[in-house]
Amino acid sequence: MSITNEQELIGMQKASEAVAYTLREMINYAQPGMTTKEIDEYGAKILADFGAKSAPHLTYGFPGWTCISVDNEFCHGIPTDERILKEGDLINIDVSAELNGFWADNGGSFIVGKDINQHQKLVDASKDILRKAIDNIKGGVKIADIGFLMETEAKKRGFKVIKNLGGHGVGRSLHEEPDELMNYKNRFDTRRFRKNSVVAIETFVSTSSNLAVELNDGWTMVGNKGGYMAQHEHTIIVTDGKPIILTEMNEILN
Repeated sequence: MSITNEQELIGMQKASEAVAYTLREMINYAQPGMTTKEIDEYGAKILADFGAKSAPHLTYGFPGWTCISVDNEFCHGIPTDERILKEGDLINIDVSAELNGFWADNGGSFIVGKDINQHQKLVDASKDILRKAIDNIKGGVKIADIGFLMETEAKKRGFKVIKNLGGHGVGRSLHEEPDELMNYKNRFDTRRFRKNSVVAIETFVSTSSNLAVELNDGWTMVGNKGGYMAQHEHTIIVTDGKPIILTEMNEILN
């Protein structure tokens, strides 16, 4: 969507606050020994307290309130009682929701407990790349140039990017134009970021794979060549200068 008045700005701020606060609290809550279902239900209660509705549940009938992916799961992981978190697991939580007709989206990867499996370098790379991408987005900038920056920064750090997952417009629904804000340079993509538009910008930084493939459950995605992936995502408003980060409260870049 494009922000055209103060009412829309306030609506987006409130929806973004709901998802950002929920994500932050879920990350803080997650501990070894918990199930992903427990963490999901904890997040669902926070969203409900805001009066917000889970976007994947509402839009796609996703069998959970948030997406929680563990270790070799890249994204869209289904929360279950069977999945018990262990010390050193790499976790991704993605929280998106609708509140009073406005939609916001955010996510972050982190390590549960101590980093005994050495995932921190991947997590830090994803954070740094998102920060750098956001710092370079403004009205008129080519979408493909931000993708090129993200892929270049990943390669510098010895990582790859996933080429079939990307950021997207958001606001009046979960996925809007501009869609497919990719983590690499698509030389056929001539689109530019538009001032006042709302987008969910996200990283997909991987150790081994360059594509995500769906498992038989119809939701969970893993790498075509295995390995691990880190994702970090903010909902932002594009301006003439630095973007407004609507989901900053999630503290994922700290």
